[in-house]
Amino acid sequence: MTICVYCSSSNLVHQKYVAAAKTLGRLLGERGDTLAYGGGDVGLMGVTARAVHAHGGKVFGVIPEALKQREGVAYDVADELIVTETMQERKARLFTRAEAFVVLPGGFGTLEELMEVLTLKQLGYHHKPIALVNTDGFFDPLLALFEHFYAERYAPERARHLYHVAPDPADALAYIDAYELAALTGTDGG
Repeated sequence: MTICVYCSSSNLVHQKYVAAAKTLGRLLGERGDTLAYGGGDVGLMGVTARAVHAHGGKVFGVIPEALKQREGVAYDVADELIVTETMQERKARLFTRAEAFVVLPGGFGTLEELMEVLTLKQLGYHHKPIALVNTDGFFDPLLALFEHFYAERYAPERARHLYHVAPDPADALAYIDAYELAALTGTDGG
């Protein structure tokens, strides 16, 4: 399976987030999955990619030219590394390749990517599973905002089924596996 992972490119994040990224990468590699991600060798992006490779998985990266030009940013040993002109092209390539999305902690870019795939799913442009790995409650403030959306009727209650909040990477992958099984049997799955 090709699983798109959105996450931080910062090397300054706390080790608990690094540990979750390593675990996710290890699990993806052990399963023989392909990581689809932003093509970086920095932050949680690099941690995840290196762990996937170390455990036998494949890495598909997409990075804009402007970021690739920065020394040490690109994960040049990816099994496939596509260089795009724009961030929009990068996101489109990842979206097309992905069979599922896992979101690790991150900043503005990660949030923007999550919101795009969540909105596209709400509008019916895809039916792929989306799982947020809520390491140490990282996403709790965002989830509180979502609750505000539901309470104020800016989002319908049924939108809760568009995503899964996982306590750890293993739970996120279990959700994706169950979702795929449900999709094959014709049930909602998510």
